Amino acid sequence: MARFLKSTTAITFEVAGAVAHVTLNRPQTHNALTMQMLDELNQAFLEADARTDVNVILLAGAGKSFCAGYDLGDAYSGKEVTAEGEEIPYRSTAASIDDDCWSMEGMQRKLGVIFQIHKPVVAKLHGNCLAGGTDIALACDIVVAAEDCKIGFPATRANGTPPANMWLYHCGPQWAKRLLFTGDTILGRDAARIGLVMDAYPAGELDAAAEALAARIALVDADLLSAHKRVINLGLELAGAQTLQRLATELDARAHLSRGPRRVRFREDMAQSGLREALKNRDSDFGNSVVTLNWAGK
Repeated sequence: MARFLKSTTAITFEVAGAVAHVTLNRPQTHNALTMQMLDELNQAFLEADARTDVNVILLAGAGKSFCAGYDLGDAYSGKEVTAEGEEIPYRSTAASIDDDCWSMEGMQRKLGVIFQIHKPVVAKLHGNCLAGGTDIALACDIVVAAEDCKIGFPATRANGTPPANMWLYHCGPQWAKRLLFTGDTILGRDAARIGLVMDAYPAGELDAAAEALAARIALVDADLLSAHKRVINLGLELAGAQTLQRLATELDARAHLSRGPRRVRFREDMAQSGLREALKNRDSDFGNSVVTLNWAGK
């Protein structure tokens, strides 16, 4: 029996050659994040960190995408019902700004384990890595992507600001602002050029490249890898990374209260027509949303 990871329905976990393979496994929804998935991810990272046969963790997504973001029907539900049909009055994200912060802080604690564990985590991105998917990916120690992977946070157009925000630390202030101000996406090949991911590969070569990188890292003893990871992460802490996560969560909760026309319309569309129509109307004015780099040597 595993010490931390008791069972899985939303992810898979296996160990081979000192590499723990953790895979998001809801391919029918492009691996949209649910509370169950966050719980299992948290447990999987703790399990891999505790095992002496693991030196590195490789995080991936099954199916056509790494992760398309949060499953909104699951992530923002505050209702639980007992076997007797009695509703338990848990906090709802819509009740108050403090309840919203409380709810998102719970999610961030689960994702925060990636930064806190001793062993390095390599994220392998393909297909779509959007919204909450970037929360996970950018928390990892190294990120590699398919050249055609779409990376971005379209929800910044009408929904809020990323509650887990490592954009600044990966690509610097101007590119972080450029992508978050517009909600545009950037392809993996260009994300590598601006430092948002470490490197990009043709889609057909991504698996082999990520496996080779993880295997190479796994050659180093776990306690040495821990020292390397922790000293760099201490540098990030000194640069305010952990404090910023707390502030980003609170500012996201404040952004949810916006009465601007785009925010109001999105909420009305959600209530009247559902998510698909709300997303269509949110994004239609932006047209082609993929950033095209315009610089010498591209």
